[in-house]
Amino acid sequence: MYRFEVCANSVESCLAAQDGGAQRVELCAGIPEGGTTPSYGEITAARQLLRIGLHIIIRPRGGDFLYNEQEIRIMEEDIRMARQAGVDGVVFGCLTPNGHIDIPNTKRLVEAAQGLSVTFHRAFDVCADPHQALEELVALGINRILTSGQQPTALQGLPLLKELVQKAANRIVILPGSGINENNIRQIAQESKVREFHFSAREKRESGMVYRRTQISMSAPGMPDEYTRNVTTTERVRATINALRNHEG
Repeated sequence: MYRFEVCANSVESCLAAQDGGAQRVELCAGIPEGGTTPSYGEITAARQLLRIGLHIIIRPRGGDFLYNEQEIRIMEEDIRMARQAGVDGVVFGCLTPNGHIDIPNTKRLVEAAQGLSVTFHRAFDVCADPHQALEELVALGINRILTSGQQPTALQGLPLLKELVQKAANRIVILPGSGINENNIRQIAQESKVREFHFSAREKRESGMVYRRTQISMSAPGMPDEYTRNVTTTERVRATINALRNHEG
């Protein structure tokens, strides 16, 4: 009845998602920036090891979703590279300066992704008119919209998520994401009537480094240090899925 997608920041996280029962991963680099395109090496390694669906984000940089011609060409090439690596889908989003869907550039990327599943990512959450945007994305042939209901978390965005599911009327999948976990997935499912979910199920992992020079950091201020990292764990993926499945059973 339900499908579960895990936002994975590494091949390690991809495998944890698979072992925990997810049907699909969205592989991203640059998670602190909201996700950027992973390397070719990471994509091919994930494809070789995964039996479940593999989607990758196509985003050449952090920041806004207003892209110039050079960036669109980079995204087209990344989509072609991803297809050659054997991915099942791609995830992207383009906006105009006024906050509407950039229809010409989105169409270009959809054409480059022909044959792959296409998700329009959380650029949707900062667009000016979500109802108009939904209709435009349906017309462009997008398969799903990843959204928190234009709020910081999907739980906070439940009112808009419910509206979007009704308006979509099975023409496009509404995929809620942001802050979904084992404590709230049941409520989100019951109130919004969504059938797919996007979550990360990450936990902090301590570095194995014994020798440490903590007075020096390679990271920008406010970013995680070199001695902890967040990874998806099988246990949290399974717990999040079971929180919904056990209730339905």
